[in-house]
Amino acid sequence: MRRLAVRSLIAGVALAVGGTAAGCSAAPGLAYAQAQAGTHRAPTASQAPTASRASTAMVPASARGKTATGPALDVVGAPAGVAAKSGIVVDATTGQVLWARDENAVRPIASITKVMTALVVIQAGDLNQQIAVPKAVPGYVAKYGGNAAGLVPGQKFTADELLHIMLVLSAADAAYTLASAYGPGLPAFIAEMNAEAARLGLTQTHFTSPDGLPYPTETATHSTAAELVRLGEVAMSYQEFRSIVGLRVYNLPKGAGHSAVSVSSDDAFLSMYPGAVGIKTGFTDAAGHTLLFEAVRHGRVLIGDVLGSPLSGVAAAAQDAANILDWAFALKQAT
Repeated sequence: MRRLAVRSLIAGVALAVGGTAAGCSAAPGLAYAQAQAGTHRAPTASQAPTASRASTAMVPASARGKTATGPALDVVGAPAGVAAKSGIVVDATTGQVLWARDENAVRPIASITKVMTALVVIQAGDLNQQIAVPKAVPGYVAKYGGNAAGLVPGQKFTADELLHIMLVLSAADAAYTLASAYGPGLPAFIAEMNAEAARLGLTQTHFTSPDGLPYPTETATHSTAAELVRLGEVAMSYQEFRSIVGLRVYNLPKGAGHSAVSVSSDDAFLSMYPGAVGIKTGFTDAAGHTLLFEAVRHGRVLIGDVLGSPLSGVAAAAQDAANILDWAFALKQAT
């Protein structure tokens, strides 16, 4: 797949901010704004990052490699009303960390896991191959209580169709089917997920399933807010991935080898926030509500996440993200 040339890969974001590790529509996304030439302003001592307030730390250019650059933003204050235990928001064009809270704390991430599953599949390619739904799928979904699209064992879908079902509905049966085919088998696929995490430098990220279900324990699959931003950046640099995660609905007509499938996104962020282009929501009892998000407004691209938003409602993480983004989009360029 062709990568979007103007993306800035936010490598080493965990090194750019302070903190210590603790215990886990039917239209494609908007195009990225063209990068503008500029220089970075080094943060002053009074702007040193902490776990409790905004950070103006910059991701070092040496860690980003070939990236777009632009003027820094003048960070004033911090977003209000954010209930998540951890979170971060980054200017995707410059790599500037605008705000962070316990960004290096290790927490369960729930279905954000499927971002890595999709990345491994897309990188492997052959998305037009036909894949049969394994016999074990219904039992697996029932055992772990995952979201499911009701895929019927023996029916065949293309890998691309399964990616759509998995990412839009957050369907564990689609994730299991993809992992079984691309491993081949779950153990080999999960090993590749962890190998890709290592290649990306995600040292605090570990996967034990292709879907984020609490197996073998509720915190076995985990990451940090800082490392998930890196994962999100890389995944969103693939047009195939980007075009799917902005969808609110996916309708697949009946085909030669399968029944019709119609799924709707449960990501409240896509519906409630103007300029939202993705990325992935999640929930388990241990993880709370989680959300890896990206939004575009007035040519500015912001990417971030929240982990451990409260169990107050399905839109808890989306509301946290909205509060962070409203604050961040209001920031002015530094003079």
